[in-house]
Amino acid sequence: MIAPNGLGELQDTVRGLHQNGHPWVPCGLGTRLHWGAPLQPAADGGAQPRLSTRQLKRILHHAVDDLTVTVEAGLPLAELQAALAEHNQWLPIDWPWGSRPEPLLPEPCQSAGSIGGLVARGLSGGLRQRHLGVRDQIIGIGLLRSDGISAQAGGRVVKNVAGYDLMRLLCGSWGSLALIHSLTLRTQPIRPARAQLQLAGELQALEAWRAEVVASTLTPEWINWQGAPDTAWRIQVGIASVSDAAVEAQLSRLEALAAHHQLGAERHAWGSPLPAPAAPTGPCAWLLRLALPPARVADLLASRELASLSGWRGELAAGAGSGDLWQVSTSAADPSATPAYAVQAVRQRVAQLGGQLTVLVQPEPTDPSAALPAWLDAPARPLIEAMKREFDPLQQLSRGRLPGVATPYPLS
Repeated sequence: MIAPNGLGELQDTVRGLHQNGHPWVPCGLGTRLHWGAPLQPAADGGAQPRLSTRQLKRILHHAVDDLTVTVEAGLPLAELQAALAEHNQWLPIDWPWGSRPEPLLPEPCQSAGSIGGLVARGLSGGLRQRHLGVRDQIIGIGLLRSDGISAQAGGRVVKNVAGYDLMRLLCGSWGSLALIHSLTLRTQPIRPARAQLQLAGELQALEAWRAEVVASTLTPEWINWQGAPDTAWRIQVGIASVSDAAVEAQLSRLEALAAHHQLGAERHAWGSPLPAPAAPTGPCAWLLRLALPPARVADLLASRELASLSGWRGELAAGAGSGDLWQVSTSAADPSATPAYAVQAVRQRVAQLGGQLTVLVQPEPTDPSAALPAWLDAPARPLIEAMKREFDPLQQLSRGRLPGVATPYPLS
């Protein structure tokens, strides 16, 4: 892994790689480079060099009163959240899968990855219920093209329409278009009063409760489906506000609705202002990212395709329809791993419900051709490939990985 010191050295390195036509992979801390489509080997058969922003980890500007912060892309997400917390603020972005449950301690900082890596993946969770997704938090971006030319879009103020909307283009690009080196983001004040509510009962009653809450004037931080496909599902809700009285009022309404639908409701404390990730820290055989209409999530949870996934767990945003399913395993070669055809059946069921399934991690098959594609061809595939040619004409960046394209794009 190549980790230049400073933006100037990073730019010189990119220019050298471009001059030689050498493929390379943009990355932050490198904690999740194994997610998604496999990267093609370099011409000599070795791995593509990883160009890391881990040395670019400064907070460049924090406008406390304006609720914005400008950071270098290699800054660990946990370090950013800790720095913002000193000013009673936070970045309303879900911890990525695999983050440790003590995110503000020094040792786990790397487990959550860098802020640039999180933006490049563009994956959102339950916090979309109130705060929208990752791309909606970005108001400015700095990037390096594959030829080493630096570009900026957006700015440091929330109401900004300067230049092309590269923020949303780069968010979710998985390092296939450019290297992100800096970001300006919206922040939010930390609400001092917080509580959680957990509901259990029949799936149909939980869905009826969910639909009623989402359509109401209540404003939970998140509403998440949690559980296991072969056992039972429950719903967890997070409430935060400026006063205990406001939180109590919302909890009382939620509990009254739960009683109406004959659901059990149990309150839980919520200490840290940042919701702890529910995902385990150990390795997994499979990790899937789902996105489908929120009203169809319960249909998926009740499906026989999902019920066949024994030993799996999941967390999906009930108000946004996105989330993760995973199978914990001791190793990628665990013989107890679910066969690919069972996961393919789930993918087909998700598509029937109007959604998409991305394979982030899967066991290494004996026959490489039997591996499931990370993502299927999007309807906009021609436009995606045209954009790739414009940004990276030599196709140097993250060869073999282009979101919305199932098979590796041609290298000619």
